[in-house]
Amino acid sequence: MRKFWLLFAQATTIGLAALFIINTLKPGLLPNAARNGVVTLYENMPDGGNAIPAASFSNAAKKVMPAVVNIFTTSEVKNSNNQFMDDPRFRFFFGDQFEENAPQQASSLGSGVLVSHDGYILTNHHVVEAADQIEVALADGRNAKGRIIGSDPETDLAVIKIDLGDNLPAITFGQSDQAQVGDIVLAVGNPFAVGQTVTMGIVSAVKRNHLGLNAFENFIQTDAAINPGNSGGALVDVNGNLIGINSAIYSPNGGSLGIGFAIPATTAKKIMEQIILTGSVTRGWIGVAVQEITPELAESFKLGKIQGVLISEVVRGGPADQAKIKAGDILISVDGKALPDSNSMLETVAALLPGKTVALKLLRNQREITVQVKIGRRPRPKPQQ
Repeated sequence: MRKFWLLFAQATTIGLAALFIINTLKPGLLPNAARNGVVTLYENMPDGGNAIPAASFSNAAKKVMPAVVNIFTTSEVKNSNNQFMDDPRFRFFFGDQFEENAPQQASSLGSGVLVSHDGYILTNHHVVEAADQIEVALADGRNAKGRIIGSDPETDLAVIKIDLGDNLPAITFGQSDQAQVGDIVLAVGNPFAVGQTVTMGIVSAVKRNHLGLNAFENFIQTDAAINPGNSGGALVDVNGNLIGINSAIYSPNGGSLGIGFAIPATTAKKIMEQIILTGSVTRGWIGVAVQEITPELAESFKLGKIQGVLISEVVRGGPADQAKIKAGDILISVDGKALPDSNSMLETVAALLPGKTVALKLLRNQREITVQVKIGRRPRPKPQQ
């Protein structure tokens, strides 16, 4: 037994000595974990080797970033709250430079998307609505004066134009109506004036409406970070195709909380084409206010399976008033199209050409009736003071 332990001790001593010599002279021959107790991190070789590549959206970012611009606007505001204006001594020394209603300069920042090689830019109405001067900065460092071609406050979209030749980078439109919850998206813009920035998230919801932001709402909701300065920028898919124009965020403090809203590219394209063609957007109008039919209302009107919207108000002298439509009528369909909710009613009527006469199916006193209405032109909303 003693001889066995002696042989074991000698073998162990020889092994440790050999390990010490190899670790000192040829450490590369030892396993990675044995080198002085430090684990070596495996790094991807320049040629890629056999390592699995990490997911990257750099190609999508490189594709879209040249087509996203920064928009700087300035406007004149009147100073009507100067507390010293009633002091004659103040006016004697300083004259009219602080006169009441003297114009002062205000500036704001937004983003936009180049949609054509000759300089048409799609952005938000609220980015340019009060602008007296518009400066557009391209991603390649060029600057140009912008002019408003037209805008649509009811969808919060506007088109501006710059003149820098006909070889500008232009974005590719994607299929926003095919966007699904969970799709990865990138938001590109100039938040807080820090410079062009790309953020990543997913589509959190589609067809968001009844938010009280615009008259016509069909938002794509995303958790990609959208901050002040991102308005009018691009929301793109993983291939760099435009699926939305970033428009608004839900935030009590102005910062991103992961709830952002983008106008679908299909909507933006339709509005843009009308603005470029005519300078404005024309929509149909019948002059009624409607509200959703709740289960309680459905029971009181004994609607059963009938779907529609309740007409709560009729504009005096409007198309509906001229057709003898009354408050309290249930509007079931317009021009043969069913109306499951108020949003669909608004979009259906808006899509009709002014001057066209269409049939409206109503439920009045438990009886279905059909009236002919000549579609009017939807009045442009009054600017907010």
